[in-house]
Amino acid sequence: MIIQNLPLRLDRRVRNECRALVEAGYAVSVICPKETPDEVDRHTIDGAVVYSYNAPEGAHGLASYAREFVICWLQTARLSLRVNQEQPFDVLQACNPPDTYWLLGALWKLRGRSYVFDQHDLCPEVFEARFGTKGLLHRGLLLLEAATYRVADRVIAPNPEYRQMAIERGRVPIERTAVVMSTPDPDLMKREQSHPELRGNREFLVCYVGIMGPQDGVDSLLAAIDAYVHEVGRLDTHFALLGFGDSLEELQADCTRRRLDEWVTFTGRVDHEELGRWLSTADIGIIPDPPCEFNQRSTMNKTLEYMAHEVPIVATDLRETRRCAADAAVYVSGFDPTETAVAISELLDDPQERERMEHVGRDRIEHELAWQIQADNYIGVFDDLMSASPEVHPLPSAT
Repeated sequence: MIIQNLPLRLDRRVRNECRALVEAGYAVSVICPKETPDEVDRHTIDGAVVYSYNAPEGAHGLASYAREFVICWLQTARLSLRVNQEQPFDVLQACNPPDTYWLLGALWKLRGRSYVFDQHDLCPEVFEARFGTKGLLHRGLLLLEAATYRVADRVIAPNPEYRQMAIERGRVPIERTAVVMSTPDPDLMKREQSHPELRGNREFLVCYVGIMGPQDGVDSLLAAIDAYVHEVGRLDTHFALLGFGDSLEELQADCTRRRLDEWVTFTGRVDHEELGRWLSTADIGIIPDPPCEFNQRSTMNKTLEYMAHEVPIVATDLRETRRCAADAAVYVSGFDPTETAVAISELLDDPQERERMEHVGRDRIEHELAWQIQADNYIGVFDDLMSASPEVHPLPSAT
């Protein structure tokens, strides 16, 4: 199993997948970046053997990104040989971003291995959302995605929207696709003891969890907090922004310019334990992602994590967010700052409505969106591959 954008310990989806495979009797190896430079090269997490490497520092600019992708690809290829030497594998699963591991999958398919593409993102849509344009690089990402779809013996999608994209744009036969949502395991992710000290000596705590890039809407969230404090006039709420990304320093500077430092905490990257402490204390969770094709189609991990922790949600009105959260959220059109500030204020003043939303969200995680359903779908992909391994589809021809 290959992941590039996170160490295994911090990737909830892949850790759940690893646990499911191990519990089903599969031996699992994971290749990923190190969490810290002094992390040992080979260790075990949740029964999976982890082979980790030192990835380049965070990339900025096209040349830097290209260097990062090349180094990570070569490190991953090297470690795949090591894994195979120590314990020969039957299936290689690659998780995106980026869509660059199809070539490694193709090389291993020449040695009789199956290739599974676990699609976490729509990379062309991410590019468009991030930079507001298409152009040559966007076309290049479409070609990489197409190559990935063509090489894959199975495509695992995180929601029905992504699966439809694989079928329509990727021309993947429906029988070679499966939906495995990134829902939390309700036994492992649930509301625990509150930590009042995280409220910053204020009555309420509102949390944002996620990446902080140009496409994630955290700038709009700061504008909403500005309206909440300086227009609505509420001084009784602390806001915690959990996560990291390219825009973190810029957002921190914007927070200072808006005179919000007294009400806002940027935590940086947090692990699962720290995330649980914050969300077990939170009164509201925020989803500020702006309307665009990528966000309309994507299931935000934070949506499901809020629901698992019984945290009511204030969210941009997005198609996939509505499908998942249903009545566990209040929806704001376009995440307008003033409208959002008023929505947060009204929800904090209505404890009965918050309690209703808490129960709706948790119930959906435990039943309609239960991880065990996703795990069964996921294991089914590998059981099917192993039973049909002599007949996995060959590499496509150059034509």
